[in-house]
Amino acid sequence: MSILDHKAILVTGGTGSFGKNFIRYLLANTAAKKVIVFSRDELKQSQMAHEFNDERLRFFIGDVRDLPRLQRAFAGVDIVVHAAALKHVPILEYNPYEAVKTNILGSQNVIEAGIDQKVQKILLVSTDKAVQPINLYGSTKLCAEKLFIAGNSYAAGQTKFSAVRYGNVLGSRGSIVESLLNHNGQDEVKITDENMTRFWITLPQSFSLVMFALEQMAGGEIFVPKIPSMKLVDLFDAVVPEYKRKVIGIRPGEKMHETLLTEDESRHAYELEKYYVVLPEFELGRILEEKYKKLGKTLPLRFRYSSDTNAEWLTKNQLNLLINNKK
Repeated sequence: MSILDHKAILVTGGTGSFGKNFIRYLLANTAAKKVIVFSRDELKQSQMAHEFNDERLRFFIGDVRDLPRLQRAFAGVDIVVHAAALKHVPILEYNPYEAVKTNILGSQNVIEAGIDQKVQKILLVSTDKAVQPINLYGSTKLCAEKLFIAGNSYAAGQTKFSAVRYGNVLGSRGSIVESLLNHNGQDEVKITDENMTRFWITLPQSFSLVMFALEQMAGGEIFVPKIPSMKLVDLFDAVVPEYKRKVIGIRPGEKMHETLLTEDESRHAYELEKYYVVLPEFELGRILEEKYKKLGKTLPLRFRYSSDTNAEWLTKNQLNLLINNKK
């Protein structure tokens, strides 16, 4: 039995890389009563309806910026996975107001609609770029995380809000792996810095994380997966070893390394078998401590979960195996 069996589930950003594939996972692995795709893209919704051909699917054209539309879409919904976001770092640096409207105000709208419509659980899909952000995208996702955790204070236990936070998704739309695989007609590729590292997660791993969070969340947690890191240069060697590389330097808004858990967060976090769980620092966190003391253990003093000091590393062979299995 899945926690989602016989439930009405809505996914914002339901036609995006994560959203579409997560909906496919839900239809194949749960007895969900109804799965609602909420997104702005009518063409992709039409394509999904034709491709999936499942009577449990429903489609809502709408934007998370539009609170009345969210109110209507959330009516009768049990669980919401909020994956809608603007994500492209350089584009959002040039269009900051749009990032704020979707990633911050849109998240606030999701919270308000969820409370008003008495949704049971709402889970935010966040990113490692929200941790000590240096770009606008990360800053807006940090705000979204803060809004979601604080949303529990407004909901008074009726609607529960939590978040998942993870790194780069292997093979997602627009990812560096996809770009390299489609790099045709040239014998040179651009690399920002050969020492740069990133966390990597597969789509199935992200689904497992979301399912775990939905099952365990009591409201206020941020769930972080234990996932491998990889140097950018090793990724290039694995995917396009035959191409020459041109080092162009770090782009505006990029970090050399990413972090999923800071030293400050680790003081109020717990380590589980496959995940870390960050608890809120206000009263709700003290209530949640009793639960997670039984499920895991506290972290060492000044523990930091960063892509450059990670204990687990993805090898070139492992990466190629993951890519080939996806094809």
